Amino acid sequence: MHEYSVCLALMEQVERIAREHRARRVERIVLQLGPLSGVEAPLLAHAWPLAAAGSIAADAELVIDTAPVRVQCTQCGAESEAQPNRLLCASCGDYRTRLISGDEMLLANLELAQIDRQPVESSCV
Repeated sequence: MHEYSVCLALMEQVERIAREHRARRVERIVLQLGPLSGVEAPLLAHAWPLAAAGSIAADAELVIDTAPVRVQCTQCGAESEAQPNRLLCASCGDYRTRLISGDEMLLANLELAQIDRQPVESSCV
């Protein structure tokens, strides 16, 4: 399951950011996940507790927000949302489009806790 490997890489990034902010615990992790990212949200959520076990993020809430698929038409220039399996321009209907978003997995936000348990927010985008 490659989602576990994704979780391990995410843990490395989370731990690095927590160290930079001298956090003692990670309270919440918010990911933005596009439908074309190649990562399955349910499998990622299932693998997360295994990857986070024993770390400063062991009890962190993992929130996975779905990013929309957006395309830009190379014919009319319009930007619009599209279906993951139908990357057509919503304006003119042409199939010649360029993907703008929908294939990303971004660490959007971390909520960290210090020794004195004062929440510290770190925006990663």
